[in-house]
Amino acid sequence: MTLAPLTPVAEALAMVLAAAQRINETIDLPLLDALGYTLSEDVLSTIDVPPANNSAMDGYALRASDTEQRLLVSQRIPAGTVGSPLEEACAARIFTGAAIPAGADAVVMQENCTELEGVVRVPGPVMAGQNIRYRGQDVKAGDIVLTRGRILRPQDMGMLASVGLSRAKVYRPLRVAVLSTGDELFELGSGELPEGSIYNSNRYTLAGLLRNLHMEVIDCGIVADDADATAQALLHASEVADCVITTGGVSVGEEDHVKAQVQRLGRLDLWKLAIKPGKPLAFGSIDKTTFIGLPGNPTSVFVTFCLIARPFLLEMQGVAEPDLPHLHAIAAFSVVKPSGRQDYLRVVLENTAQGLLAKKFSNQSSGVLRSVSQSNALAVIPPGTVVSEGDTLEIILLDSIAG
Repeated sequence: MTLAPLTPVAEALAMVLAAAQRINETIDLPLLDALGYTLSEDVLSTIDVPPANNSAMDGYALRASDTEQRLLVSQRIPAGTVGSPLEEACAARIFTGAAIPAGADAVVMQENCTELEGVVRVPGPVMAGQNIRYRGQDVKAGDIVLTRGRILRPQDMGMLASVGLSRAKVYRPLRVAVLSTGDELFELGSGELPEGSIYNSNRYTLAGLLRNLHMEVIDCGIVADDADATAQALLHASEVADCVITTGGVSVGEEDHVKAQVQRLGRLDLWKLAIKPGKPLAFGSIDKTTFIGLPGNPTSVFVTFCLIARPFLLEMQGVAEPDLPHLHAIAAFSVVKPSGRQDYLRVVLENTAQGLLAKKFSNQSSGVLRSVSQSNALAVIPPGTVVSEGDTLEIILLDSIAG
């Protein structure tokens, strides 16, 4: 029997992204509640920021041409007030953020000046424009402040507030149903762990990953290793969610019912990737609802979610740039036996005098969850690649995925 070839990771990712149908429903949120949501429209500013020329520091506002003279301190301008026009041979005591008075064209920091009995001496030369933040230097009225598809970060919330917006129009969160399969799984809080059972850690890993993306998690619990129960659970999940994600049940064992039931109820477009860990990943649909079947081993769940499911879900959510950021580090380990699959080794990055160093976690088994819990990056090892200490590796930061 000829085995079907494994699908390369890049090809699989391109396939699932092309299949993603972005949601169109939007919601309007108070700005303070919009963190992590995705903008559904471009945001244009209606004002200049700053709205007037203002001082970049505490000091004295003056005419640059007057600085060879002793200047009379004619007024004091705190932030939030507007001074009177500056007369010749005068300076205004001014504070950071205060509007520059008419007639002034420079600010000299207070540490460089000497004031005595209402007269200030200013060292020269002074350049026109120094220490002034000009009107609209940050944002001009009509500028696009943020573009559709941006996941709102704290600094973006501040940006919207700076142009006077108190609300944000965003896509409503995806609803993602999560099912865990396997008779060996035991739920936390259900009593003493029976012999032969394991706690359902995948449920918590996926819930955390999805909530970190500000998506709605529909917890469908544990599904028994039974064909009818699996079919019923999949149908229910497909009716209440935008996407169904399962863990386990997509390999070739006699008790792996998920793959077969998805094929019966819908279709399977992808199965088995050239990836390590996580080869038995499945992608398809149940009726009109997308289905992603992740492997059962906990590290495989984490890695395949991050590399395949996460960008797909972000594409559905309307995110403009769902790709993971990559960087490079120096290998502090070797790989002498190349794999036929693309390997994602769990590593710990350390800053050294030689640069960023990647140290491989000791146990790379797909069943060892500590390998992702105690590592801070994935090292990408392409198929057929031998690695020597000192080689440059492509790295994916885990905090960029689940931070």
